[in-house]
Amino acid sequence: MLLVSQIADFQMIFTLLSTLPVLIITSELDYSELVNSAELVSSSSSLSPSHLDNKSFKPRKLNCTRDTDIIDRLLNGTGYNKFRIPQEEGMTVVVEIWIQAITSIDELTNDFDMDIYITETWLDPALNFQHMSPCKGNLSLNHQVLDRLWTPNSCFINSKVAQIHNSPFRSVFLMLFPNGTVMVNYRVRVKGPCSLDLSNFPLDLQKCSLIYESFNYNRQEVEMKWSDAEYPVFNLSKIVLPDFDLFEIQTERKQENYPAGMWDELHVTIIFERRFIWYFMQAYLPTYLTIFISWVSFALGSRAIPARTMLGVNSLLAIVFQFGNIMRNLPRVSYIKGIDVWMLVSMTFIFCSLLELAIVGFMVRDETVAKKKNQQKKISGNPSREESPHGIISERRFMFPPGCTESSKSLNSCGTGCWTPERIDSISSVMFPLTFFVFNIIYWFYYIHRKEIIRENLINRIDG
Repeated sequence: MLLVSQIADFQMIFTLLSTLPVLIITSELDYSELVNSAELVSSSSSLSPSHLDNKSFKPRKLNCTRDTDIIDRLLNGTGYNKFRIPQEEGMTVVVEIWIQAITSIDELTNDFDMDIYITETWLDPALNFQHMSPCKGNLSLNHQVLDRLWTPNSCFINSKVAQIHNSPFRSVFLMLFPNGTVMVNYRVRVKGPCSLDLSNFPLDLQKCSLIYESFNYNRQEVEMKWSDAEYPVFNLSKIVLPDFDLFEIQTERKQENYPAGMWDELHVTIIFERRFIWYFMQAYLPTYLTIFISWVSFALGSRAIPARTMLGVNSLLAIVFQFGNIMRNLPRVSYIKGIDVWMLVSMTFIFCSLLELAIVGFMVRDETVAKKKNQQKKISGNPSREESPHGIISERRFMFPPGCTESSKSLNSCGTGCWTPERIDSISSVMFPLTFFVFNIIYWFYYIHRKEIIRENLINRIDG
């Protein structure tokens, strides 16, 4: 045991002697050099990957209040009542709507579907937490907290269907600011009504509208107003629809008188302009071709009655079938639409070509009957006989100029002004295209000009 203790003492003495030069050298270093070395170490540590990934990291305030503690202090034990209006003089609710997508417009049911974000903002003095030294500048919360707060109970009073998205959870965003400002954002699927006027169809503009108001509070309790932004209702991305283009979005604030008082109504009017090219390709262009085909009968000659009849009847059936397909996708209205005028006039042109064919066929038939009679008389060759006063039978022969018979004389008695089948076809081949050309000028000028008038009236009605 004595030997072991002596060895331990020798090791301790050796350790002290080995560290003595280091201590002497360190003591001789200048203090400024040590400071520079510390700064170098700190600068090298700032280049670590963890620091590069958190450049904007700010240390949490000391002695600050967490979100859960703030909500607990605001709503528990303070007498907060969500059924009581926070301000006795009334609340002001600022509304802004972002259109995410418009999915469809249905002419048969007169409505449209769209997905929107609704943002409501109001000031609730009871939710002021500036004095609590919050750890964050604002609190981001979910719908469970919103259920415990006062809300204006706003809704679309003219919508057919309106529901908050649940994908996969309820799409409600709540943000509280230190001064008590409450901002709520909903993601909603809404089906709204459209005031469809198809009198100028398919060169038409359609108007769809929504009305947003507080359902439970009149104007003295809750004042609804649009945001002061340049466009309180705007689309987040370009709206693309198969049949329509988004023409304009208008907002308006109205006061409506109800038995319970005056209510603030926020109106959103969306104007759509119909895309015309589809209807031109599916309705107008085939109609042009059908009418042009019906005019081919004028060039077949007056003797091709069966072929001309088949061509005219098939053209009429084709345009009637086409008209039926277009009307199947449109609502039953009691007024005449622009497409009705076009299709009915087109059918009239084809029907008139059939009437012209009937006239030509009638004239050809009379001419054929007259020629048959002449041929029968030539074949019989029996001259007319007449008895003389003395009982002698004599023959009476009537002489006509060469190449002329009784029938031909009666047919040609009108001279060069006769309406022969060939002449009728020749006049029809000019008059039908000319009349149809004049109709096209009148039709397109009238409905295009009327479309501009409708556009101006819609804009002026909303702006006024």
